[in-house]
Amino acid sequence: MSGDGEAAPARVRTTEVPRVLAIANQKGGVGKTTTAVNLGAGLAELGYRVLVIDLDPQGNATTGLGINAQSFDTSVYDVIMRDTPIEDCVEPTVLRNLFVCPATIDLAGAEIELVPAFSREMKLRRAIEAGADDFDYVLIDCPPSLGLLTVNGLAAATEVLVPIQCEYYALEGLGQLVRNVQLVRSNLNPGLEIGAIVLTMYDARTKLAEQVATEVREHFGAKVCRNVVPRSVRLSEAPSFGQPITMFDSMSRGAIAYRELAKEVSGGAPQRVG
Repeated sequence: MSGDGEAAPARVRTTEVPRVLAIANQKGGVGKTTTAVNLGAGLAELGYRVLVIDLDPQGNATTGLGINAQSFDTSVYDVIMRDTPIEDCVEPTVLRNLFVCPATIDLAGAEIELVPAFSREMKLRRAIEAGADDFDYVLIDCPPSLGLLTVNGLAAATEVLVPIQCEYYALEGLGQLVRNVQLVRSNLNPGLEIGAIVLTMYDARTKLAEQVATEVREHFGAKVCRNVVPRSVRLSEAPSFGQPITMFDSMSRGAIAYRELAKEVSGGAPQRVG
């Protein structure tokens, strides 16, 4: 499903693999986890090897990809706090080419435990650099805060993907996120930039959604993806079945939207050979 047909295409970076996207917005309920899970599924369907790193203590990306908390021994907590190699924490999902580094509630304590840690902001980055070169895409589902976990996600990323819901106060707090991206770029990760803005929960029947989409496009221009994600009951139902929308309801509007978004974000960049 597309928004304004005249909008300029989102600028897509074609970096060395893996492309590491931090999916971030400190505002809750904007579709970060939904986007991490379903964009990951869309990229995997295109033939890319995708790793979703669940950096949110709520673990919704983990359960949304069908991974039960009792079914694994190590999680992203061990990667960050115990220097466990990331490849030891990777779990296959129900979808070919799609993998997850799961989260548990243990991660909630990591914010405090990280405070005295040496080089605390770079732990995830070092883990990805050491053990994720088997993947074409790494999608980091950041928690809805600007604490040390999110800073780890931003420090590890090559770019930030920001979901924005098409509702009142859509741009609320976004200035702070932009400032934090600039801070991380200045101090930890010089190559970091906001790579894409994704409009979520778009209801074409309302004037409000259209107004918000116009406002976001005016603010961010070519960074805003052409493809928007519709408000959809099926999208909200899929996680409780532990499946991405592309499996749960393959022909639904949500599934089509995320497939098209995956094509736009990947920009037709070649998959790894071999």
